[in-house]
Amino acid sequence: MTFKTFKPSRREFLAGAAGLGAAGLIGARPAFSAEVDWKKFSGQTLEVNLVKSPRSDTLLKYMSEFEELTGIKVNAEATPEQQQRQKTVIELSAGKPSFDVVHLSYHVQKRQFEKGGWLADIGGFVKDPTLTDPGLTEADFAEAGLEFAKDGDGALRSLPFSVDYWIIYWNKDLFEKKGLQYPASFEELTKAAEALTDKDAGTFGFVARGLKNANVPVWTSLMLGFDKYTVDKGVLQTETPEAIEAASIYKRLMTVSAPPGVAGFNWAESQSAFLQGRIGMWFDGVGFAPPLEDPNKSRVVGKVGYGVMPKGPKAHASGTFGDGIGVTAASEKKEAAYLFCQWAVSPIMGARLLQAGAGVPFRKSILGDQKVREGVTMPGEWVDAVAGSGEISRLALPVIVPVTEFRDTFGVALTNLISGGDPAAELKKATEAFKPVLEKSEKA
Repeated sequence: MTFKTFKPSRREFLAGAAGLGAAGLIGARPAFSAEVDWKKFSGQTLEVNLVKSPRSDTLLKYMSEFEELTGIKVNAEATPEQQQRQKTVIELSAGKPSFDVVHLSYHVQKRQFEKGGWLADIGGFVKDPTLTDPGLTEADFAEAGLEFAKDGDGALRSLPFSVDYWIIYWNKDLFEKKGLQYPASFEELTKAAEALTDKDAGTFGFVARGLKNANVPVWTSLMLGFDKYTVDKGVLQTETPEAIEAASIYKRLMTVSAPPGVAGFNWAESQSAFLQGRIGMWFDGVGFAPPLEDPNKSRVVGKVGYGVMPKGPKAHASGTFGDGIGVTAASEKKEAAYLFCQWAVSPIMGARLLQAGAGVPFRKSILGDQKVREGVTMPGEWVDAVAGSGEISRLALPVIVPVTEFRDTFGVALTNLISGGDPAAELKKATEAFKPVLEKSEKA
């Protein structure tokens, strides 16, 4: 699978004539507002700490454009995820970080950064017309993105950068052979999975992560359909009727309709099975889509449907993960650093992320821009699933510091369900084991 790259000329970019769409197309509004004093902090130097990824690669590729736009010099460092996390925690805890801008993983680090008071409140900057493009509004971000970016008091501590929604990948050929339509509810999902399963033929209706730790987002996403989070105001909700029912659905899907050995599946094994054309539905993040349309890797090219998560009994929700970019509270160059963050999440950079297959922006206007969509060679149905998920996005993991321990503990419980464990009993055991860990963390 390939993407067309969005490359306006430097002159178009700086003059504001470049459009938001595919290469060579001129849009109806400028890339950057002339109302913003982009040169206000010309001559300053920013230190930027990024996670090494396709997203940071995209920022680094076009960094000279930001420097020319603003006159600000940028020293950017992109390091592997675990190394970057260790560095940021050590330096931020010490109170004297060597960087002004930091890239963070919301679903792992949000609570830790919030408790540490490590990020500046940028809400005032967003409301300042001399600092912010009028197109940058809170309403333009997916709801989950804002929930990630704001602290418990509602202060905006970062800008949502890149998102991963969980969707259903479905095999249209297998559905057609059974005369089935894409499921609209959890009940239809489980029934379709069972109808698509023919173990003698080696065909299975559903696959998702069964491996401990990796499997937790599958269960928590199902919980969202019951309008329930795993942790609410610091209290575990993992023994509630909704949690148990979501775990029961997980068990049913993974035992009745999933392939043998699914207890050892992470996303890679699930994707591989779906690529072979043996799976009716696969539930995972939107970012795993490109190989499905690659004829060198996939037997289902042109046969894949991309669907928004079906409605649950009490809510329609898409489990959401993502990362953001923020200004450190210790920075002495907060306004300049904010301009960098604004540029990183701008329409032109979001279009580049999307069209390069490097990420999905949190901003709804980018996903809805027809000219941007014309530059994406993934099927339009995939973009529709992304945009539709953004409208119903919710956080899929609890906003706590020990989120890895949470996944480890409840991941074991979920894996045990596949081998016959009782949902209520397994969740009770996991809740009792994790409760003191959470309480200690919240009191720290």
